[in-house]
Amino acid sequence: MGDVHIHWFSIINSLVIVLFLSGILAMIMVRTLRRDIAQYNRDDDADESIEETGWKLVHGDVFRPPRFPLVLTGFVGSGIQILCMALVVLVLAMFGMLSPASRGALMSASIVLYAFMGIFSGFFSGRLYKTLKGTQWKRAACLTGSLYPAIVLGFSFFMNFLIWGKKSSGAVPFTTMIALLCIFFGICLPFVMGGFYFGFRKQPYDHPVRTNQIPRQVPEQIWYLNPFLGIVVSGILPFGAVFIELFFIFSVRKQIEFAHAHLAVFQAIWENQFYYLFGILFLVFVILLICCSEITIVLIYFQLCGENYHWWWRSFFLSGGCSIYVFLYSIFYFKTKLEITEFIPALLYFTYSSLMVATFWLLTGTIGFFATYYFICLIYGAVKID
Repeated sequence: MGDVHIHWFSIINSLVIVLFLSGILAMIMVRTLRRDIAQYNRDDDADESIEETGWKLVHGDVFRPPRFPLVLTGFVGSGIQILCMALVVLVLAMFGMLSPASRGALMSASIVLYAFMGIFSGFFSGRLYKTLKGTQWKRAACLTGSLYPAIVLGFSFFMNFLIWGKKSSGAVPFTTMIALLCIFFGICLPFVMGGFYFGFRKQPYDHPVRTNQIPRQVPEQIWYLNPFLGIVVSGILPFGAVFIELFFIFSVRKQIEFAHAHLAVFQAIWENQFYYLFGILFLVFVILLICCSEITIVLIYFQLCGENYHWWWRSFFLSGGCSIYVFLYSIFYFKTKLEITEFIPALLYFTYSSLMVATFWLLTGTIGFFATYYFICLIYGAVKID
């Protein structure tokens, strides 16, 4: 079997394994939930002496608005915008409409699409903010539209000034920086504000149970429900979906004849090479979203069984836990693959790597948040609440 066939076989086999693991998690959850729902929905006459336990006990608090709903809305809205942009760019690149060989085409398309996707970000985050009983919708809309672009543009401009100081030809021209600001203030922010306005005017999301006026006390949690431990554990499986391809490409493919057919994302960015396998990248992206959703649902389900109803923020952080491993992998790649000894290039590498990790965190956190939201509405809508 040739090297090319081994490469494709490894990728397909890895994707099948990840799908199989995800299917096992889904089967376990469905079987457990069916038993719980059947137990909770038994006749009241037979269960009068049985006290409610588990996740049904917190039905009056599970949809209680979290702390800092404005910030949560900003994070989720930014994640929606990144998700919509990434899906469109991957589909266009997969069908050959965006070629990485055309210098700057992929990046330009990503920037423009991100700006126009602000309408979807604003709409969904605006409706979410109203569901969380927020009142300062203008402030929330400004935060949603400017949170991620301000961070990216701020660090990028700062790094570009350092490159200018080194008189490097790789610096972004000043006119391009002005054009980016015009795209942000002229397209992105107005689209987010407009979408937020219409989303906030819509009815809030319907919840299957009412929220009690007095919040119940959360009992002491078991050690394995620690939020920091959950973040570490939740990132392993989603990162495996990304790392499988990266590890094979980085560790094995160094021959010249595979220089254009087997390249990794970090190599495409830091070694001026191109990444062409967008079909595989799209499949890995889909598997990543599935893994983030399922592992977050499982961990939040365990948390609800422990009578802890503070799931809004935790679902976001649990699903974004895989970004920690992406950052650790960027450090590993810097130490083992790159020969950078000067301060400014190293600062550039870690700054842009941190921006990519932040983008990855917002994306995966938003996926886990909405998956958990849908799951909780589904299970509490399936039980009889007195």
